[in-house]
Amino acid sequence: MFIQIDDTDRRLIRQLLAAPEVSTADLAERAGVTTATCWRRLDRLRGAGVIGPPQAVIDWRAMGYEVEVSLRFNLDKTNPRAFDEFINAAREVPEVINIETFLGRVDVRLNVIARDMRHYQEVYRTRILTLPHIADIEALVLVATIKDEGALPV
Repeated sequence: MFIQIDDTDRRLIRQLLAAPEVSTADLAERAGVTTATCWRRLDRLRGAGVIGPPQAVIDWRAMGYEVEVSLRFNLDKTNPRAFDEFINAAREVPEVINIETFLGRVDVRLNVIARDMRHYQEVYRTRILTLPHIADIEALVLVATIKDEGALPV
């Protein structure tokens, strides 16, 4: 469902992105609206799916995971269930933190975390290479994250 947003909605969204932990009253003050208006607007934006439910953001590096690898897969598409079977199996690998599918040269991308390269090598050999219907794999080791922002320029 598409929802029209106005300048007030944009101000609220910008302020919420800047400080997601603030109370509704503080958010209203920062956006220059009353608390009641802020509450109604946020409720409308949440109801339309513009603002999703709050989520915990876990810093896996702080938990000892130092390696992140993006694996790009091409699947053997001769089996009509290849995508479903691959994705279902990949969901079972605890070190897989992200699964994405694509149209184009790459079929699926998995982001995998590991404590170190030895741990990654173990995960790769015992859990990744055993995933079904793999035709080709390309690995990209993350060196640095320059920008990690899911916000739109509102």
